Amino acid sequence: MFGAAQSPSAAFDVVCMTASLGGVSAYREILAALPESFPAALVLLQHRPVREQDTLVRVLQYRSALPVRLLHDGDELTPGVVHVVPAGYSAAFTPDGAVTLHAVEGHRAADPTFASAAAAFGSRVLAAVLTGRLQDGALGVRHVRGAGGRALAQDLTTSEASGMPSAAMATGCIDFVLPLPVLAHALVSLVMVPGAAGMMRVSLPPWAAAIPPAFAT
Repeated sequence: MFGAAQSPSAAFDVVCMTASLGGVSAYREILAALPESFPAALVLLQHRPVREQDTLVRVLQYRSALPVRLLHDGDELTPGVVHVVPAGYSAAFTPDGAVTLHAVEGHRAADPTFASAAAAFGSRVLAAVLTGRLQDGALGVRHVRGAGGRALAQDLTTSEASGMPSAAMATGCIDFVLPLPVLAHALVSLVMVPGAAGMMRVSLPPWAAAIPPAFAT
Protein backbone atom coordinates (compact mmCIF):
# COMPACT_ATOMS: atom_id res chain seq x y z
CA MET A 1 0.00 0.00 0.00
CA PHE A 2 1.18 3.51 -0.81
CA GLY A 3 0.10 4.65 2.66
CA ALA A 4 2.53 2.25 4.33
CA ALA A 5 5.41 4.57 3.36
CA GLN A 6 3.71 7.59 4.92
CA SER A 7 4.33 9.18 8.29
CA PRO A 8 2.31 7.24 10.86
CA SER A 9 1.06 10.54 12.31
CA ALA A 10 -0.23 11.89 8.97
CA ALA A 11 -4.01 11.76 8.66
CA PHE A 12 -3.96 11.76 4.84
CA ASP A 13 -1.65 10.18 2.29
CA VAL A 14 -2.71 12.22 -0.75
CA VAL A 15 -3.92 15.80 -1.17
CA CYS A 16 -5.57 16.49 -4.55
CA MET A 17 -6.29 20.07 -5.61
CA THR A 18 -7.82 21.60 -8.70
CA ALA A 19 -8.01 25.16 -10.00
CA SER A 20 -8.57 27.15 -13.17
CA LEU A 21 -8.73 30.95 -13.51
CA GLY A 22 -6.64 32.44 -10.72
CA GLY A 23 -5.25 29.06 -9.79
CA VAL A 24 -1.56 29.75 -10.32
CA SER A 25 -1.57 32.54 -7.75
CA ALA A 26 -3.66 30.41 -5.39
CA TYR A 27 -1.27 27.48 -5.67
CA ARG A 28 1.74 29.69 -5.07
CA GLU A 29 0.20 31.00 -1.86
CA ILE A 30 -0.70 27.51 -0.65
CA LEU A 31 2.69 26.01 -1.43
CA ALA A 32 4.44 28.89 0.33
CA ALA A 33 2.56 27.94 3.51
CA LEU A 34 3.45 24.23 3.45
CA PRO A 35 6.52 23.21 5.47
CA GLU A 36 9.25 21.05 3.97
CA SER A 37 8.20 18.35 6.44
CA PHE A 38 4.70 18.10 4.90
CA PRO A 39 4.25 14.31 4.69
CA ALA A 40 1.49 13.80 2.12
CA ALA A 41 1.87 13.55 -1.64
CA LEU A 42 0.21 16.48 -3.41
CA VAL A 43 -1.46 16.24 -6.82
CA LEU A 44 -2.24 19.56 -8.52
CA LEU A 45 -4.49 20.09 -11.53
CA GLN A 46 -4.47 23.49 -13.23
CA HIS A 47 -6.56 24.23 -16.31
CA ARG A 48 -4.20 25.66 -18.93
CA PRO A 49 -3.49 25.33 -22.64
CA VAL A 50 -1.37 22.45 -23.87
CA ARG A 51 1.99 23.90 -24.90
CA GLU A 52 5.30 22.43 -25.95
CA GLN A 53 6.99 24.11 -22.98
CA ASP A 54 4.97 23.84 -19.75
CA THR A 55 6.29 26.50 -17.36
CA LEU A 56 3.91 25.82 -14.46
CA VAL A 57 6.35 23.64 -12.53
CA ARG A 58 9.03 26.32 -12.64
CA VAL A 59 6.56 28.99 -11.55
CA LEU A 60 5.38 26.91 -8.57
CA GLN A 61 8.90 25.92 -7.53
CA TYR A 62 9.77 29.53 -6.85
CA ARG A 63 7.81 29.68 -3.58
CA SER A 64 7.65 26.04 -2.56
CA ALA A 65 9.74 24.41 0.15
CA LEU A 66 8.62 21.08 -1.30
CA PRO A 67 9.95 19.68 -4.59
CA VAL A 68 7.60 20.27 -7.53
CA ARG A 69 7.59 17.79 -10.41
CA LEU A 70 5.58 17.27 -13.58
CA LEU A 71 3.83 13.90 -13.53
CA HIS A 72 4.62 11.39 -16.27
CA ASP A 73 2.82 8.22 -17.19
CA GLY A 74 4.17 5.38 -15.04
CA ASP A 75 5.42 7.60 -12.20
CA GLU A 76 4.71 6.80 -8.58
CA LEU A 77 3.42 9.28 -6.01
CA THR A 78 6.05 10.31 -3.49
CA PRO A 79 5.29 11.63 0.00
CA GLY A 80 6.26 15.26 0.45
CA VAL A 81 6.37 15.98 -3.29
CA VAL A 82 4.10 18.25 -5.34
CA HIS A 83 3.02 16.37 -8.48
CA VAL A 84 1.67 18.59 -11.28
CA VAL A 85 -0.65 16.85 -13.75
CA PRO A 86 0.22 17.82 -17.35
CA ALA A 87 -2.17 20.09 -19.24
CA GLY A 88 -4.84 18.14 -21.08
CA TYR A 89 -4.59 15.05 -18.86
CA SER A 90 -6.19 13.47 -15.83
CA ALA A 91 -4.39 11.07 -13.49
CA ALA A 92 -5.43 7.61 -12.33
CA PHE A 93 -3.89 5.80 -9.37
CA THR A 94 -3.40 2.33 -7.98
CA PRO A 95 -3.39 1.74 -4.20
CA ASP A 96 0.42 1.52 -4.26
CA GLY A 97 0.66 5.00 -5.78
CA ALA A 98 1.39 4.15 -9.42
CA VAL A 99 0.14 6.78 -11.86
CA THR A 100 -1.43 6.48 -15.30
CA LEU A 101 -2.21 9.58 -17.35
CA HIS A 102 -5.27 9.87 -19.59
CA ALA A 103 -5.96 12.56 -22.18
CA VAL A 104 -9.12 14.55 -21.53
CA GLU A 105 -11.13 16.98 -23.63
CA GLY A 106 -12.14 20.33 -22.22
CA HIS A 107 -11.73 21.27 -18.59
CA ARG A 108 -12.78 18.05 -16.85
CA ALA A 109 -9.49 16.69 -15.52
CA ALA A 110 -10.23 16.96 -11.80
CA ASP A 111 -13.37 14.82 -11.72
CA PRO A 112 -11.74 11.58 -12.95
CA THR A 113 -8.57 12.31 -10.97
CA PHE A 114 -10.43 12.83 -7.70
CA ALA A 115 -12.61 9.78 -8.37
CA SER A 116 -9.57 7.59 -8.99
CA ALA A 117 -7.83 8.87 -5.86
CA ALA A 118 -10.94 8.11 -3.83
CA ALA A 119 -11.11 4.57 -5.23
CA ALA A 120 -7.40 3.95 -4.62
CA PHE A 121 -6.87 5.63 -1.24
CA GLY A 122 -10.33 5.89 0.33
CA SER A 123 -10.49 7.91 3.53
CA ARG A 124 -6.80 8.86 3.19
CA VAL A 125 -7.59 11.45 0.48
CA LEU A 126 -8.03 15.17 1.13
CA ALA A 127 -9.36 17.18 -1.82
CA ALA A 128 -9.62 20.93 -2.39
CA VAL A 129 -11.44 22.86 -5.12
CA LEU A 130 -9.97 26.30 -5.70
CA THR A 131 -10.80 29.29 -7.85
CA GLY A 132 -12.00 28.62 -11.38
CA ARG A 133 -14.80 28.77 -13.90
CA LEU A 134 -17.21 25.97 -14.85
CA GLN A 135 -17.73 22.91 -12.61
CA ASP A 136 -14.64 20.68 -12.66
CA GLY A 137 -14.14 19.03 -9.28
CA ALA A 138 -17.80 18.94 -8.22
CA LEU A 139 -18.31 15.34 -9.29
CA GLY A 140 -14.89 14.47 -7.91
CA VAL A 141 -15.63 15.68 -4.37
CA ARG A 142 -18.75 13.50 -4.37
CA HIS A 143 -16.49 10.48 -4.91
CA VAL A 144 -14.01 11.66 -2.27
CA ARG A 145 -16.65 12.12 0.42
CA GLY A 146 -18.40 8.90 -0.59
CA ALA A 147 -15.14 7.01 0.01
CA GLY A 148 -14.68 8.60 3.44
CA GLY A 149 -12.21 11.30 2.42
CA ARG A 150 -12.46 15.01 3.13
CA ALA A 151 -13.03 18.02 0.88
CA LEU A 152 -12.36 21.76 1.13
CA ALA A 153 -13.31 24.68 -1.10
CA GLN A 154 -11.88 28.17 -1.49
CA ASP A 155 -14.40 30.81 -0.47
CA LEU A 156 -15.88 33.07 -3.11
CA THR A 157 -14.47 36.32 -1.74
CA THR A 158 -10.87 35.16 -2.33
CA SER A 159 -11.63 33.32 -5.59
CA GLU A 160 -10.89 35.08 -8.85
CA ALA A 161 -13.62 32.94 -10.43
CA SER A 162 -16.45 31.35 -8.43
CA GLY A 163 -17.75 28.62 -10.74
CA MET A 164 -15.68 25.66 -9.55
CA PRO A 165 -15.90 26.24 -5.79
CA SER A 166 -19.61 27.12 -6.06
CA ALA A 167 -20.35 23.90 -7.95
CA ALA A 168 -18.44 21.88 -5.36
CA MET A 169 -20.32 23.54 -2.49
CA ALA A 170 -23.64 22.81 -4.18
CA THR A 171 -23.03 19.06 -3.83
CA GLY A 172 -23.12 19.28 -0.03
CA CYS A 173 -19.85 17.34 0.07
CA ILE A 174 -17.52 20.14 1.19
CA ASP A 175 -16.34 19.99 4.81
CA PHE A 176 -15.13 23.58 5.02
CA VAL A 177 -15.30 26.68 2.81
CA LEU A 178 -12.26 28.78 3.66
CA PRO A 179 -10.46 31.95 2.54
CA LEU A 180 -7.29 31.10 0.69
CA PRO A 181 -4.80 31.93 3.50
CA VAL A 182 -6.87 29.90 6.00
CA LEU A 183 -7.25 27.03 3.56
CA ALA A 184 -3.49 26.75 3.20
CA HIS A 185 -3.05 26.44 6.96
CA ALA A 186 -6.01 24.06 7.21
CA LEU A 187 -4.16 21.64 4.93
CA VAL A 188 -1.23 21.64 7.34
CA SER A 189 -3.47 21.17 10.37
CA LEU A 190 -5.61 18.41 8.87
CA VAL A 191 -2.65 16.43 7.56
CA MET A 192 -0.03 17.02 10.25
CA VAL A 193 -1.63 17.88 13.61
CA PRO A 194 -2.46 14.69 15.54
CA GLY A 195 -6.20 14.39 16.08
CA ALA A 196 -7.10 17.48 14.06
CA ALA A 197 -8.73 15.56 11.22
CA GLY A 198 -11.01 13.75 13.65
CA MET A 199 -11.94 16.88 15.56
CA MET A 200 -12.62 18.85 12.37
CA ARG A 201 -15.04 16.34 10.90
CA VAL A 202 -18.32 17.56 9.42
CA SER A 203 -21.25 15.21 8.82
CA LEU A 204 -22.79 15.18 5.37
CA PRO A 205 -26.16 16.95 5.21
CA PRO A 206 -29.13 14.71 4.29
CA TRP A 207 -29.32 16.22 0.80
CA ALA A 208 -25.61 15.74 -0.02
CA ALA A 209 -24.87 13.88 -3.24
CA ALA A 210 -21.88 11.76 -2.19
CA ILE A 211 -21.07 8.73 -4.35
CA PRO A 212 -20.28 5.55 -2.35
CA PRO A 213 -17.46 3.40 -3.77
CA ALA A 214 -19.89 0.66 -4.81
CA PHE A 215 -21.52 3.09 -7.23
CA ALA A 216 -18.32 4.68 -8.56
CA THR A 217 -17.70 4.32 -12.27
